[in-house]
Amino acid sequence: MAIFSSLFAVFMAALVFFIRMKAAKKPTNAKKIILPPVFMSTGALMFLHPMFRVTALELIEAVMIGALFSILLIKTSSFEVRNNDIYLQRSKAFVFIFVSLIALRLALKTYLSRTIEYGELAGMFWILAFSMIVPWRIAMYASYRRLQRKINEKS
Repeated sequence: MAIFSSLFAVFMAALVFFIRMKAAKKPTNAKKIILPPVFMSTGALMFLHPMFRVTALELIEAVMIGALFSILLIKTSSFEVRNNDIYLQRSKAFVFIFVSLIALRLALKTYLSRTIEYGELAGMFWILAFSMIVPWRIAMYASYRRLQRKINEKS
């Protein structure tokens, strides 16, 4: 099960990466920025099952690590204006950071699976990912709104 979930995580990461690269070719909008964490939030339903519940300390650890990782994503995400449309800028650093975060996630999962039950670990990694994505998307949205206001002022 651990191998399957790791392979699934790598597949999902690759999918996210290619979606992000493709998205840079089209103008973005608020909906495209806000919806991914909203859709991901449905994963919190896993915590209805006792197997996935985490302790308060595990929750705090996962949130703090996720917030730290989000800083890297925030720093490598920026927008540019082309023809009065807002585009997500491609960043070579994003690719490196994204791949590094996936590798680190797999290494942590392998190491922590020795001492933490599989369900709890899955819950912790979901919390970590959500704690990473929410601040990143909030920062992206704030940056998007600033650029949108500048475009509207010029019009």
